[in-house]
Amino acid sequence: MAKTQLGARVDSEIKELAEARARDRGLSLGDYIAVLVHEDTEGLRQRGLAAAERFLTEHQGVFDEAEDADGRTPGARAA
Repeated sequence: MAKTQLGARVDSEIKELAEARARDRGLSLGDYIAVLVHEDTEGLRQRGLAAAERFLTEHQGVFDEAEDADGRTPGARAA
């Protein structure tokens, strides 16, 4: 696929975060942005969030029991 140049204005903090995350993943900034867009348009992010929500719904009781047994933070819940 042919590549084209993209320009965008973002806060310097966002730029630094994006560059750091790209480095963490071993990607150039452009490739990192491409991965994010691809994941977003393919629905991968949404499916991941839905899976996390299902996990918490199914296992919330385990987290609650562990916190109740700990007793250090009354009223707080992990999720």
